[in-house]
Amino acid sequence: MPRIYTRAGDQGKTGLVDGSRVSKADPRVAAYGDVDEVNAYLGLVRARKPDADIDAILEHIQRDLFALGARLADPRVGAAGGAGKAALGAADVTRMEGAIDRLDAELPQLRRFILPGGSEIGAVLHLARTVCRRAERRVVALGEGAVEPLAIIYINRLSDLLFVLARTVNRRAGVGETEW
Repeated sequence: MPRIYTRAGDQGKTGLVDGSRVSKADPRVAAYGDVDEVNAYLGLVRARKPDADIDAILEHIQRDLFALGARLADPRVGAAGGAGKAALGAADVTRMEGAIDRLDAELPQLRRFILPGGSEIGAVLHLARTVCRRAERRVVALGEGAVEPLAIIYINRLSDLLFVLARTVNRRAGVGETEW
């Protein structure tokens, strides 16, 4: 079994998928780091045992986020492509849109902005949504042509889904929304 530590990053550098070494403060590293942070928050939600349908959605998203992170860690746009575990495609966006539509049908129509919070799971989903928006800003900040358009579309749609998930778990828990 290889050791967990390699000492390769002891000088503040990390390796990208193409073999290049960059600063751990590199904008690309920050972007996939924020994606990883979203994933960790989703793990926290799953540890709190949401309803089975919500848990299944979150597990699929966690797998997608690993693929997205791998693609962001490769500066060769499109190089991680659609093969193997790094596969991420339009069908994944369509799957999220289907989940948004299904779950949104359970919810009252929004009349105003709502304050993040509610149940513990709902509050963590709102937190994950805000981190997802930060990740989206970092990915966009890499610049036009630096990432596949699908990466931006995916992360934008994910923040929408996280918002609907937060509202759904709060409603199912009987926790009302506080309007602003």
